[in-house]
Amino acid sequence: MQVLSVRQPWAWAIARGHKEVENRTWDTPYRGQLAIHASLRVDTNSLGRPLVRDAGWDPADPLAATGGIVAVVTLAGVCGAAKVGRPCGCGDWAEPKSYHWRLSDIVALAQPVMTIGQPSLWTPGPAVAAALAEALSGQPRHAGQLTR
Repeated sequence: MQVLSVRQPWAWAIARGHKEVENRTWDTPYRGQLAIHASLRVDTNSLGRPLVRDAGWDPADPLAATGGIVAVVTLAGVCGAAKVGRPCGCGDWAEPKSYHWRLSDIVALAQPVMTIGQPSLWTPGPAVAAALAEALSGQPRHAGQLTR
């Protein structure tokens, strides 16, 4: 399994099933399970955006934390149409001039698995992988399900 660090509130929106597209400047051949890590940096400019507000951004939600893995998804594909200026049907969360990483099978963790992120796709170390496996071994927590 690979990990992708994403700023808040975008990591929260993915974990809660609101955002099924991650916008990136780069493509990847990787497909499969992908852990979503909430980076230590917050995109403060996005907190007032209508999509984030309408999704119900809640800074008290455990998955709004920074510095930990908050969800596991499947990276089902990457749409490159918008990157070259062509229209695509990737939805409201898709930004122009970006690769749209299409996410599916979103499983929100009950609590973040705390770890330091890295740029690009990265592989978790043995301790983080074990903690993540343990977090996933219980009842699956599907996107949008709030567990406090």
